[in-house]
Formats: sequence, structure tokens, C-alpha cells
Amino acid sequence: MGRKYFGTDGIRGKIGRYPMTPDFVLKLGWAAGKVLATNGHPLVLIGKDTRISGYMLESALQAGLVAAGVNIRLLGPMPTPAVAYLTRAFRASAGIVISASHNPYDDNGLKFFSGDGTKLPDAVEEEIESWLEKDFKTVSSDELGKVERAKDAAGRYIEFCKRALPNAVSLKGLRLVVDCANGATYHVAPDVFSELGAEVIAIGNDPDGLNINDSCGATHVDSLQEAVSRYRADAGIALDGDGDRLIMVDHRGQLVDGDEILAIITHQRHAEGKLQGGVVGTLMSNLGLEKSIQALDVPFYRANVGDRYVLELMNQHGCELGGESSGHIIVRNFITTGDGIIAALQVLRAMNVSGKPLRDLKKVMSKYPQTLVNVPTRQKINLEESVGIQDAVRQVEQQLGNRGRVLLRASGTEPLIRVMVEGEDGQETAQLAEEIASAVRAAA
Repeated sequence: MGRKYFGTDGIRGKIGRYPMTPDFVLKLGWAAGKVLATNGHPLVLIGKDTRISGYMLESALQAGLVAAGVNIRLLGPMPTPAVAYLTRAFRASAGIVISASHNPYDDNGLKFFSGDGTKLPDAVEEEIESWLEKDFKTVSSDELGKVERAKDAAGRYIEFCKRALPNAVSLKGLRLVVDCANGATYHVAPDVFSELGAEVIAIGNDPDGLNINDSCGATHVDSLQEAVSRYRADAGIALDGDGDRLIMVDHRGQLVDGDEILAIITHQRHAEGKLQGGVVGTLMSNLGLEKSIQALDVPFYRANVGDRYVLELMNQHGCELGGESSGHIIVRNFITTGDGIIAALQVLRAMNVSGKPLRDLKKVMSKYPQTLVNVPTRQKINLEESVGIQDAVRQVEQQLGNRGRVLLRASGTEPLIRVMVEGEDGQETAQLAEEIASAVRAAA
């Protein structure tokens, strides 16, 4: 059975439009509760980011879960990775995050974690959806779940993050600008870095329910770049609205993206003989990252886009490091999902151990120019069976040889075919991408 509501990262949409409505979320909470409540009163944690709609969805969600006989602990505003960690720490049956990550404030969504802190398996999501088709029935009064607020959830997560840095490593002497995206990390991220010794200048740490990700955070780094230059900081750290993405800025205000962050952490661990297994990227990871990892004689694997697929491949090959260009970095020996704070600490540790500034550390990888062309389509196209498209792809691949690569994929959310060509020469990649895009337009 296919999933109707769950996508690669939970359920998401515009507030007030189905399915992001209180009545649907009430039923969803009940359906999830029925799947979980197979034995006694299971415990579920609920965290959220700082969107104004979080209050409404939290109330609806907890009502549905309680009606199914589930006990709840409310975490309040809390980063997505914190919910994953605390679900394990509390020995809960599941954790739920109310968040739309890096999207604007008028979007929201729900992400589910299993008891071991990983995304729910597809089969469990399908079972929850099957219960959505059934009649809503509240358990008897003596079987209703109970709700309480978790004590010092933020403090527990802060201490967890600090343990990701060895006691021998201090951030003393570092001046950091930390952009919290007016999101879920606003009350934890500055404390983590300052308690480890850094001088912290926090920005994007004054959420009002409407300003999450608004010209700030990992998707809008202009303000961070300006602040790093103004305060003459050693580095800038940009998190997104729910804290699972990281983008950094060096002391000269230059961007350090997810591929470069993953390369830095990999090279540092390899130099210390602490790298376990290979490294996992995605189909969109820059070819420069792949070549940088392979130069260490370390295997590099590519997963489908989405951190759940990155983690699946990491588990399959026994890897401890994986991530996406967008900044989802998974450091599996610490946590089972993307965690911007944990990833940032690994980079800061590399700066400490090597004695090099971030600008020098990112030189372990040379980025290849990428050209991405989005081609609108009126109908679904079978890319594999289109002779014209495949001929165009073969010709471009022959011209590039081992100097680049081609990727075609259909968008999962829009009627688009994404054409990506990567190579050593930016002008050449732009020309070759347009050749393939023309073939796609002809087939559309």
C-alpha cells in the first residue's frame, strides 16, 4: 500500500489547508496512538518549533493521542534532533516534532520518530494511514492517556550536545556568531557553545511565531555573513528552523556548505584514525566531495535525496558519517538524525585539533561547478524510455568522461524534471545542461 499523507520527511503543508488542519491532526494523533497502544499506556514525546501554529497543532495532536490511551510528555520548543535524542533517553515509544523545518512560518508539519530515535519505517506510517480510514472511537475514561510537561528537557539536550566534544577540547578563544533562525534552537544553541568556552554572539534568537527562517538561518546566510565580518568572528554557524541543518561561514564571510562540512569532519577523523567505515552523500552531493573522500582511500556512497535515505545507506554499509549539501549532517556515533549543533561541534573540534581556521580546513575539497535546470512538464515522462533524452544524456556523458557527471530526476513535489550537470568547467556544464534540458522539453 502506498502512503497518501507521509512523504520523505513526515507530513507537511500550509496551515488551514488539508491536511494541516486541527481536525486532521486530531485524527492523526488518534491513529498513531492506536498503532502504538498495543500494550498498556505507551509514552510519546511531543516537541515543536517556534511557529505560531504549533500551539494549535500541539493541542489537537495531544487530544487525539490521549483519546487513544497514550501518555504524553510535552517538550515545548525543541530542535528535531533533541526530540530524537530525548525519545531514546525517556525510553518513549515514539517522538513527534511539529515543524516544517526551513519553510516559512505559515507552513507546518509533523515528523515521527520511533523509540530508537530514527524515522518511522514505511510500514508503520502505512499502518497509521490505514487507521485514518476508520471511525474515531475514544477509549473509556479509565484508559485515557495523561499529559505532563517534561522537566528540564532543554538542559538535558544541552548536556548531550556538550558530550560530543571531548573534555580535553575547549572552545575558549573562539568568537562565534550563531544564527538560530528564530527557530527551535534559540534557547539551546547559544548555551551549548558558550558553556564550552566560546564567546557567542547570537542572532536570529528572538522568535515571535512569525519570523522563523525569515531572512535568517541556514537558508538565508546574508545576515550571518555580515555579522561575522562586523564582529570579526572566527566562524559563523547557521541553523535552520528546527535545528537539523547546518551551514557555516568562515572568518572572511565565505560560505561553507554541507558537502564541505562533511569533507572537513571526514578528513579530521581519518587523520586521527577514528573514521569508521565509508561516507554517505546523496545524488546531489558535489563531485568534489566524492573525489575528496576517495583520495583518502575511503568508500563514498550516494543515497537518494533525504536524510532518512542517507541513514539507511549508512546503516547498510556501517558508516558513521553521512549528509546532504543542504546541511543535514548525521554523525551516527552521537545521534541518528541530522543535528546542526552536533555537526558544528565536529567542525570546531577540527579547528581546535588542527590549529587551522575554517577557511583553510575547507580546502580539503575542491567544488565542481554545477548547473541545475528545472524543466516544467505537462505530463509524466518516463526518463528511462525516452530515446531522445537518453541519447542526449549519453552524448553529454561521453563528452565529460570522468571529468563530471549527469543527473536527471523528477521532482517529488512539482511537475518538473531536474537536469543537473557537474564538471570542471562552469561554462561547459551550463552548455551541456541546456542540451539535455532541450531534449526533455521536446519530450514533454
